[in-house]
Parts: sequence; structure tokens; C-alpha cells
Amino acid sequence: MNEKKHKVTVEIFGETYCLKSDAKIEKVIAIAAEVDSRMKTIAQKNLRLSPGKVAVLAALNIAEAYLDLEQNYKQLIRMVEEEK
Repeated sequence: MNEKKHKVTVEIFGETYCLKSDAKIEKVIAIAAEVDSRMKTIAQKNLRLSPGKVAVLAALNIAEAYLDLEQNYKQLIRMVEEEK
């Protein structure tokens, strides 16, 4: 990560957020776009969900994807170590 903090304005699910991050601006924008996309996908499938519930479901989906990737990574590390 860079040491310098950057300010970036993003839109997620119709709301504008001014963020500060030491990550590259492009990365922050990509992260916001991913969250926005997941929220819109969830909202389109159930029009009755409140924005808060859409956000929680998106967070759960992102957390599931993260945990799956983490598990796959650990499995790959074990496989590599077994090959040594």
C-alpha cells in the first residue's frame, strides 16, 4: 500500500461516498464498483428489500467469496508444501 492517503468519491447503490484510502485510487473505485454491482444484482432479484438488507446480503455474499478464496489458497499452499 502507498503511504499517501487519497480521497476518492464513489457511488454505491445510489449513494455518494467520499473515501480516504492509502490504496491506489483505481483499486478503491474497483472495490466500490464491485459492491455496487452486487447490491444492484440482489436488489433486482427482490424489489421489496430495504437498502440496508441489500447491503447486508451483499456483505454476506462478498464474505462467502472471500472465505472460499481463503480456503482454496490454504489448500493450494498445503499441496505445494506436500510436493517439497
